[in-house]
Amino acid sequence: MGLSFFSKHLPIQEGQPWALRTPADIISTVEFNHTGELLATGDKGGRVVIFQREPESKNAPHSQGEYDVYSTFQSHEPEFDYLKSLEIEEKINKIKWLPQQNAAHSLLSTNDKTIKLWKITERDKRPEGYNLKDEEGKLKDLSTVTSLQVPVLKPMDLMVEVSPRRIFANGHTYHINSISVNSDCETYMSADDLRINLWHLAITDRSFNIVDIKPANMEDLTEVITASEFHPHHCNLFVYSSSKGSLRLCDMRAAALCDKHSKLFEEPEDPSNRSFFSEIISSVSDVKFSHSGRYMLTRDYLTVKVWDLNMEARPIETYQVHDYLRSKLCSLYENDCIFDKFECAWNGSDSVIMTGAYNNFFRMFDRNTKRDVTLEASRESSKPRAVLKPRRVCVGGKRRRDDISVDSLDFTKKILHTAWHPAENIIAIAATNNLYIFQDKVNSDMH
Repeated sequence: MGLSFFSKHLPIQEGQPWALRTPADIISTVEFNHTGELLATGDKGGRVVIFQREPESKNAPHSQGEYDVYSTFQSHEPEFDYLKSLEIEEKINKIKWLPQQNAAHSLLSTNDKTIKLWKITERDKRPEGYNLKDEEGKLKDLSTVTSLQVPVLKPMDLMVEVSPRRIFANGHTYHINSISVNSDCETYMSADDLRINLWHLAITDRSFNIVDIKPANMEDLTEVITASEFHPHHCNLFVYSSSKGSLRLCDMRAAALCDKHSKLFEEPEDPSNRSFFSEIISSVSDVKFSHSGRYMLTRDYLTVKVWDLNMEARPIETYQVHDYLRSKLCSLYENDCIFDKFECAWNGSDSVIMTGAYNNFFRMFDRNTKRDVTLEASRESSKPRAVLKPRRVCVGGKRRRDDISVDSLDFTKKILHTAWHPAENIIAIAATNNLYIFQDKVNSDMH
């Protein structure tokens, strides 16, 4: 594929000056649905915004690919746990779409403690001609009803209704870091630092604990769970990653409690590279199965790695995301950036991977050609149909005109959350409180 992306659309909150944006507007998760027609974002203020892709019109053939706001709703509110005297933030940690079963769409959203199932439906007709109610919906005096009429459906302006269907609460002592819908379309799992629970989508008052790494004495704790995901095709398999850089593949057919993993994926550490920061930067912040189910993609602080499910000893591919930061780990530790949790994504054919970096940069790696590119999500470069220019970070020596020095990188601008359309080369990039949607130029020219 070509790696020359251009901006198709930049949805921003209208009528709100840039300077007045609040921390609540910061996007905390991005997720396409299974067809790519819908895109959901969650933010720190507990809101979910759903964007819908516009159908191509004959008058404007290039309009396909434009995503417009479809629905906005408040998913979570701030809460207070009186037993533990703890505030529970409303921030949306993850959103996962359920495969569509009928005309309605469904998604799961979670904050630190509570998972909610939402149903999104459309209404463009309304019934008229009730026998027992007047036009305002009030009950008629039965003595005035002298004849019966058949109610009819009349067209009305399209209305999108979002309704809460289930609330899954009280399942986690620690903060939920990931949720994943199973391929059986009936169950899903949620993971926190020490436990993973299996839920049935129809049952809210109980879940089954399938992983528990909490030691009897918390002083013996050496690692925490950082992310987890179900296999895309085998409903009995799931993987979870740890802060020690390992992946554990578990099979629910083996035992009800999957504390004993089926496979352990772990790269041996080079003793010559060991430093104070080794364990921190080796912590896996995200794990994603490939669409084929054969590979796993992981992100740690400096690299993305591709693992083959049939090879546990080491990853089959390792890509450096921003190796130029290796010399700056001290200052990144002091400003807490070293604990940033970057996500990663596969394209639809599993041939290209994407992940974020600092300075609003994001990186793409073509697995076939081994080419990579650094692109920037910024308001200046995102005018409609403007081609994104590759960016380069200069560590020392000669600088080209457009190069940026490693010392001038802005660490407050970070791209932690990215998503790739399941079938086309369309990507969604969350840069602080802005959502950027880019489409591959090669792909677009073919339409």
